[in-house]
Amino acid sequence: MDLFSEHSSVLDAIPIEDGELYFMPCLPLAQDSAAVLARLVAETGWRAESITLWGKQMLQPRLTAWHGEARYTYSGMTLEPQPFTPLQLEIKRAVEQASGQRFNSVLLNYYRDGQDSMGFHSDDEKELGRNPVIASVSFGAPRTFILKHKRLPKTVKLALGNGSLLVMAGALQHHWRHGINKEKAAAGPRVNLTFRNILA
Repeated sequence: MDLFSEHSSVLDAIPIEDGELYFMPCLPLAQDSAAVLARLVAETGWRAESITLWGKQMLQPRLTAWHGEARYTYSGMTLEPQPFTPLQLEIKRAVEQASGQRFNSVLLNYYRDGQDSMGFHSDDEKELGRNPVIASVSFGAPRTFILKHKRLPKTVKLALGNGSLLVMAGALQHHWRHGINKEKAAAGPRVNLTFRNILA
C-alpha cells in the first residue's frame, strides 16, 4: 500500500518509476496565494548563500532561508534554524493535513525572476532518513519542475503553479535528481517552501 493511500481523495498520485510522487493543484489556506506570496517575501530573512560544488565556492542563483527545529547541512553548508513564523506554521499545518505527514523544518527558496534557478540534486542527506518525504509548496509565478532519472534516460516535467503542493516520497531520492532551469522568457517572483523532517 502506498504511503499516501488514505489521502488519495486529496492528493493525486503521479505515476513514476522508482519512487512516489503526489500532487495537489491548490493547497487550501485562509489567505489567497497572492497575499501569501507577498507576506513570505516581506516577512522572511532572505540570505544569499554560497555553496561548494565540484570543489568551488559559488553563490546560489536564488535567495534562501531555513526555519524549524533542527540544523541542516547540504553542499558543504550548515544552516542554523530560525523559528517558524506564524505564516509558515499555517502553511505547515495545511501541508500536514493534506499529506498525513509531520514536518519539523522548512527550506524556503525565493526565485526573484526567471534567471534564478535550482541545480539538479537529490535530497538524500543522512539526517533526512532513508526514504524521506519532502513536501514542496509554491507561490507566485509558475515554474517547470524537472526530474531526471539517475540511471535511465527518463525525464519528468511538472508545471508547479501558484499555491500547488508536490510531495516526493518512497525511494524517489535514491533514483531521481530534480531541479528548476532558468527561463528564457520573463518570469515573475516565486517562493517555494520544501517541508521536511530532520531526524535527531
